[in-house]
Amino acid sequence: MQHDDPQQLLTWLPRLRRYARALAGNRDDADDLVQDTLERAWAKAGLWRGVADMRAWLFSLMHHLHVDGHRRGRLNIVALAEGEPLPEQAEPARQTEGLALRDLAGALAQLPAEQREVLLLVALEDMAYADVAQALGLPMGTVMSRLSRSRERLRQLMNEPVLPATATAAAVAGRPTLKVIK
Repeated sequence: MQHDDPQQLLTWLPRLRRYARALAGNRDDADDLVQDTLERAWAKAGLWRGVADMRAWLFSLMHHLHVDGHRRGRLNIVALAEGEPLPEQAEPARQTEGLALRDLAGALAQLPAEQREVLLLVALEDMAYADVAQALGLPMGTVMSRLSRSRERLRQLMNEPVLPATATAAAVAGRPTLKVIK
C-alpha cells in the first residue's frame, strides 16, 4: 500500500473504531478517540513514508491519545436545552448471547488497563505480538506476560457466579441469603 495515499487512513477506520469502542466503553467517546487519532495521523502525514506498518502506527497513536485522555481526566457533560426530554435509553438484550456479551464487557472492564489493551489488540484486532509490542512501546516479553495474565484473569471472572450486591453483603456477614421468587 502506498504510504503517500490519504485514502489509506480510511482502510483502517473500521478496525480503529472497533478498538476505540473497546477502549472507551461507549460509542461517543470512541468516535472522539477515532477522530483525534485520524487528526493526529493527518497532521503527521509527512512521517508516513517512514512508517513500516501503518496499522501498528495508527493503533500506537490511538493508544497514546487514550492514555493522555485518562491522565487529563475529562468530565462527561451532555448539554440539554431547558425542558428537553432525556434521550431514550436502549433496551438491554434479552437473549443469552446479549447477557454473555454484557458479562464479558463487565469482566473486561475489571481487567487492569495495561492487560485489557494487550488482550484487545491480540484477540479483537488479531495483531501479532510483535506489532502489539511496537504499537504500545513495550518489550515482547511484557506483551506476552500481560496477555497471559489477562486471559487467566478473564477466565476467572467469567467463571465466577454473579451475585446481587445484597446477597454478597449477606454472605460476607455470615447471614443466610434469601431467594427472590418471581
